[in-house]
Amino acid sequence: MQDYPKNVEHQTTYDFIIAGAGCAGLSLLYALLQSSVLCTKNILVVDKSFQKSNDRTWCYWETEPSSFESVVCKSWDHISVHKDSFSKELSTSPFTYKMIEGLDFYTHIIQFAKQFSNVTWEQALISSIDTEDSIATVHYDGGAAKSNHVFSSILPMDTLYTMSQANSSKPFLWQHFKGLLVQFETNLFNPDVARLMDFNVDQKNGTGFMYVLPLNESKALVEYTLFSKTLSKPQEYDVQLRAYLDKNYPNTSYQILHEEIGAIPMTTHVFDKSKAPIFVIGTLGNAVKSSTGYAFKFIQTQVQQIINCLEQGINIDTEVHHTRHSFYDAVLLYILENQLMQGSEIFKRIFEKNKAATIFKFLSNTSTIWEDIQIMRSLPTRIFLPAAIKVLLRRG
Repeated sequence: MQDYPKNVEHQTTYDFIIAGAGCAGLSLLYALLQSSVLCTKNILVVDKSFQKSNDRTWCYWETEPSSFESVVCKSWDHISVHKDSFSKELSTSPFTYKMIEGLDFYTHIIQFAKQFSNVTWEQALISSIDTEDSIATVHYDGGAAKSNHVFSSILPMDTLYTMSQANSSKPFLWQHFKGLLVQFETNLFNPDVARLMDFNVDQKNGTGFMYVLPLNESKALVEYTLFSKTLSKPQEYDVQLRAYLDKNYPNTSYQILHEEIGAIPMTTHVFDKSKAPIFVIGTLGNAVKSSTGYAFKFIQTQVQQIINCLEQGINIDTEVHHTRHSFYDAVLLYILENQLMQGSEIFKRIFEKNKAATIFKFLSNTSTIWEDIQIMRSLPTRIFLPAAIKVLLRRG
């Protein structure tokens, strides 16, 4: 940790404290330092480790280059979706589908932030965050620090697991996955087309599908994803991945270059609410889209909202799912949890009858009412109308 400026003993108060240096915390740090209004504020970043690994991959879509363009490792302007005999390739225009590897993201932001002497790094486990007289105190191993703006993204996995097992009126599924970066000995892929969803895998334990994201003609990220109420054992992912590779690329040798595994909560449960001086961000701040598990772009939206509020000196708003789309998410999640219709059939119908751009806007919460109607018309009213009524009654 000698490369990181340490918290000096006499300095215990900061303009901003970022508790947790994952995607949300580092995204916020990056945005603060890029703001001409906020970049000179004293910032403390606390995390149990700054020695990051390539632990995940983020994929997202956008119409214009963002501030992370330099760390995008691959992009595609076509996607494909597959289920049984159905196979469709779609242009993503005007969107581009992009992929960022975790280590590139972490390294880019940390190296950028280390240029700022007003950023202090504390590698320590946070034990608690409490408030008194509009000031929050972050307690961590070896010390404590105060601020009237603490941004926390810390949501322990065991807390999530307990919540997923509890009896609740709020639906809760996991989007859990394992991905392999695979190098084949021969050219197999069209590197311009990302296989977004291939449902030709076992569906008995939930909504399962494969991503196949080609980085070039012979190398791809092959990732098995499952939407279900319980997490799988590590070997169960391996069985599905091995079967898929053997079926789709028979008699072809390959080398596994990297593995990643993870789980994302899909729920309408509110984990925590922002209340000054503590503001929750990322998964803790409900930035994850509950019906799909998409998070990266919503985290960026949340971060930009925070920056705008800070620059304008107004109350901070961290909510990113307060549109009518949150109702759609709740209905879809209810259907998936109660297995009223196979998830594979839902997504197949949506992609069969709509342009990729319309679907991306819908999944980004930026679609118009007319576009929402187009999406909804793809699905059977006899299932979705009763589910919508159920969700409305629960909300009431």
